[in-house]
Amino acid sequence: IAAGEVVERPASAVKELVENSIDAHAHDIAIDIIQGGIESIIITDDGEGMDAQDATTAFERHATSKMKEENDLWNIHTMGFRGEALPSIASVAEVELRTRTADEELGCSISLAGSKVTDQHPVNCSTGSNFIVKNLFFNVPARRRFLKSNQTELNNIITEFERIALAHPEIRFSLKSDDNIIYELPKSSLLQRIADIFGKKMNHQLLPVNVETSLVKVNGFVGTPESSKKKGAKQFFFVNGRYMRHPYFSKAVTSTYERIIPTNEQISYFVYFDVDPQRIDVNIHPTKTEIKFEDEQAIFQIL
Repeated sequence: IAAGEVVERPASAVKELVENSIDAHAHDIAIDIIQGGIESIIITDDGEGMDAQDATTAFERHATSKMKEENDLWNIHTMGFRGEALPSIASVAEVELRTRTADEELGCSISLAGSKVTDQHPVNCSTGSNFIVKNLFFNVPARRRFLKSNQTELNNIITEFERIALAHPEIRFSLKSDDNIIYELPKSSLLQRIADIFGKKMNHQLLPVNVETSLVKVNGFVGTPESSKKKGAKQFFFVNGRYMRHPYFSKAVTSTYERIIPTNEQISYFVYFDVDPQRIDVNIHPTKTEIKFEDEQAIFQIL
């Protein structure tokens, strides 16, 4: 798979850029969406930023700042590694980046359209990075036609945003769409973050989970039997700060409730795994949502 070939729709670009902000140790990430992200996506963070040389290199194909040596391939602690998706985004959109590191007086502004640098100059800006992605798929009409309505694309962005915000309650997030505030999430505890996203009612419907074994540390919250519902249950798995889908582990959780909730009903769960990165493979799927565990059966039993 070529580096970061994961830009299917605006939500893909939002996910990749926000994950880069997290990897840059940002404490505050603001996302501004115009017309479902088709017209523009603006992401601002207070992370480490880049110097002028790195800002240019980051848009080269197969470039990554997230690995220093070959062994890092087997010990991935960052959200991304297969390139940072910047070349993929820049190849199908007009991109402007303003970025500065803490130890430099001036930052760097770089503009690209269809992978070609159109402008680069020093600029006065805050520490961190500010990405503006405009006119997604302007040069690939077939893919642009494939996009759905602005509202559908926005809903996809909100889904990605919720997953990332649930994985990182220690970061302040905001999400705006066409100048309307959708989410304003302060730094908080995990339970508070769940309530801030899905409503205070959730607080009274969840039981804490906390187990530590030599294989895995599992924590989070599961729904009380009384809170089961026919549809619309919120079900999330995360591993090492990354959202994942895992039908096998889902079965482990739901089978626990088999005799205590009505058939065909579901419960909500927010389950977080901490595992040695060497015991999982996050690179079996381009969007990294499917993850292979070495100790799947043992973890199933623990769940």
